[in-house]
Amino acid sequence: MNETDVQDQARAFVASVDSTNIQNDLSAYVKKAEAKLRKEELSDGESGFTVTKANGQHVITVNSLESEERQRFTVCHEIAHIVLKLPSLHDELPSWSYAKRDINEVTCDIFAAELLMPYKMWKDKVPKEEPSITVIEYMAAEFKTSFPAAASRYANLADIPCAFVTMERGMVRYAARSTSLRRALAWIPPKTPIPAGSVAHRLRAAGITHIETDEVAQDVWFENWEKGVDLYEMARHYHRFDTTVALLWFPEEDLPEVEVDRFGVRVVDHSGLQELTGELPWPGNKKRR
Repeated sequence: MNETDVQDQARAFVASVDSTNIQNDLSAYVKKAEAKLRKEELSDGESGFTVTKANGQHVITVNSLESEERQRFTVCHEIAHIVLKLPSLHDELPSWSYAKRDINEVTCDIFAAELLMPYKMWKDKVPKEEPSITVIEYMAAEFKTSFPAAASRYANLADIPCAFVTMERGMVRYAARSTSLRRALAWIPPKTPIPAGSVAHRLRAAGITHIETDEVAQDVWFENWEKGVDLYEMARHYHRFDTTVALLWFPEEDLPEVEVDRFGVRVVDHSGLQELTGELPWPGNKKRR
């Protein structure tokens, strides 16, 4: 089951209920999943679980000690396990951690994001302006979800080239990309160090919880990428958890043209300097360093 399949199933699930008040009340989802919801105090780091009774009814239990945003995500995550019929394997890892997480858990996170921030509702509400801290915080508040969850959703559904990167203990764990970046085969390799020269790297090196926006070269982040073109990076470091996130974006006209081979692999030109034609290549529209 790939990511597109999961998204399609989640959107079909959303379409099958009255989701007009889903930002405030998840009961329509719970009922559709033939489940009941309980809240109780669980141990630290345990967000929730589901028990299925002999009669087939599911009982979702969430940690009442966690924030409302965390509880809402947990409810949708557990519903994903029920709907997709995927066994749960939390392994005592924080639910926000991508390190060594079972693929079923990551799949259910994708499903949960679709339920928490429904596609059509998100597109109707997202401000038609440049990405910013204010925009992400507004969308997080609108859908009662966390800043990282809203930023990841923003990147996935952005009309411009956009990516959201999750990092832990100085390593890249996961990158969500907009459709235009996926088509351009823009790749941010996981399990690699936070790239030097990035805002995320600078914030983590400072060792404080902070958020900052700046311009960096696109090839700082993207593997085998055209040099000399900038992007905007809004990074946030959480010192207590040694977790860093970054939202990356740039105008559509700054997206390099991509050549792929018959296997769909990006072709990288290693031939050196281009042949001289007598025509100057500048001025151009792209923002170069």
